[in-house]
Amino acid sequence: MNHDCAVKSGTHFTAHTTLTFYHSPTCDQTVHYFCDLTLDPNTAHRKLKLSDNNKKVTRVTEEQSYPDHQYRFDHLAQILCSTGLTGRCYWEVQWSGDVYISVSYRRIRRKGKSYESLFGHNDQSWSLECSEDGFSVHHNKKLTPLLQPRSSSSGTVSVFVDCPAGSLSFYTVSSDQLTHLHTFNTTFTHTLIPGFRLRSDSSVCVCAPTHSPSSV
Repeated sequence: MNHDCAVKSGTHFTAHTTLTFYHSPTCDQTVHYFCDLTLDPNTAHRKLKLSDNNKKVTRVTEEQSYPDHQYRFDHLAQILCSTGLTGRCYWEVQWSGDVYISVSYRRIRRKGKSYESLFGHNDQSWSLECSEDGFSVHHNKKLTPLLQPRSSSSGTVSVFVDCPAGSLSFYTVSSDQLTHLHTFNTTFTHTLIPGFRLRSDSSVCVCAPTHSPSSV
């Protein structure tokens, strides 16, 4: 399988041909770019509990005994994944409660509770909020409600990012079909990392693709 997804340690991107979906793609079209993500315990706020080999995070009431770390979010219930992204990358997230599925620059502020640290409320990050009230997207203090309603407080969302093309898309996942929610179009200038913000009684799990490709 040929993946354009890779760990990113610098700030320069390799040029790739833009991949554009004019309609909601099938899982076959996107799963070729699947990235196997894990959560970074050194970034986890102390009221976030990791499990399932750092694939799942749950908001809890008791503080966890994480050591001090320069990369840890100390005021906001947020966490980043362990690796940066380059090229084209696809991943899926099972969520419950009220969560922000985010992509952020690695350089986002980790300390304090200002907008500079809050996913979706600065020019360093982009977020899809998922809750039983519906979906909304957030970037640089701008909130945009989406029309797709929700009837439950859990579900599966997928994310597809094309770093060189400057596109970040969110989809709902059902069976082998992806339903488009929103696409951000921008120019990415620094390393991107997936991240999450969790409100009370919420959890997220980065999971394997719902549907395996029928051909490669």
